[in-house]
Amino acid sequence: MAAGVLLTVFATFRVGGPQVRFASLANHLGRRFRHVIVAMDNQFDCRDRLDPGLDVTFHTLSYRKASTLANLRQFRSLLRQINPDALVTHNWGSIEWAMANWPGLVRHVHIEDGFGPEEADRQLPRRVVMRRIFLRGSHVVVASRKLEQLATGVWKLPSRIVQHIPNGIDCGRFAAPGLEPLLPPGPPAIGTVAALRREKNLPRLLEAFRLVRQGRPCRLVIAGDGPERSVLEAQVDAMGLRADVVFTGYRTDTERVYAGLQIFALSSDTEQMPISVIEAMAAGLPVASTDVGDVYQMVCPQNRAFVRGHDAKELAKSLIALLDAPGKIGTLNQVAARQNFSQEKMFAAYEALFLDKSA
Repeated sequence: MAAGVLLTVFATFRVGGPQVRFASLANHLGRRFRHVIVAMDNQFDCRDRLDPGLDVTFHTLSYRKASTLANLRQFRSLLRQINPDALVTHNWGSIEWAMANWPGLVRHVHIEDGFGPEEADRQLPRRVVMRRIFLRGSHVVVASRKLEQLATGVWKLPSRIVQHIPNGIDCGRFAAPGLEPLLPPGPPAIGTVAALRREKNLPRLLEAFRLVRQGRPCRLVIAGDGPERSVLEAQVDAMGLRADVVFTGYRTDTERVYAGLQIFALSSDTEQMPISVIEAMAAGLPVASTDVGDVYQMVCPQNRAFVRGHDAKELAKSLIALLDAPGKIGTLNQVAARQNFSQEKMFAAYEALFLDKSA
């Protein structure tokens, strides 16, 4: 049987949650599909996550934000030229492809994972209207229940076209016996794994850590890279915490990062179903987090008291409580991750969606 063609569009193909999920899905699908990947910023760092045996083309664009009509003509021409079995777009950053495809040049799957800092607190009316118009004939996949409610309640999309597919991971990878921790032995370690972007609000985590550190020896590990790294390092120096904070940079072996932690921390302004939280749960860690997206429902019931608020003091209280009495929360989180967020369930849902042309 001839391989189908998926034209997949991202705002960027740098390493992040949606990009890593796509890579694991593409690797699972193998040669059943040929892939054409477009990044609006022509950045393809996540290509290293793809199996070298896949049939993948990385298509660079001539794209200018202020030239909407020219962009639409270019995208529509590419859609006709490639003629994919499905156009797969991700989040607001690729909405112009939905516009170029309107009113249904090819079958369209749009995946929503969440929002940037500009939509952390409220939906922008212009974007709501555009989603309502240009996604109405698409199949819309959402990563969280909150996004599902938003898509049907605010964007007014028909519920029949909206599908909730939770993120899933290889849970066994993060609980493999004999994992060598990245961090050497020492005081208890709090850590996070994140792209260092504004919406992750890592200054909030640094302030929370400063409050925790006042009362006890402990360390903070920040795994990841991004545009905010120099700002964060300057904040660490200004706080006098350089000896206690470790920046690992981008890591592909994040299972080793989790293996050296006592607590996972999430300080974001906006999330939906963060893969890093699932990974931390699979690694058997308790989670201290701001109350964003579906995190409260994701963790085991015993962990939910530590998913609260949106400020550094609340996050610090959660961290201190978990350092003092972590109990069996990590073990219970691990069970919840295996039951609810296995990659096998996610793969099956996406595979059915991509192979069913009537979706």
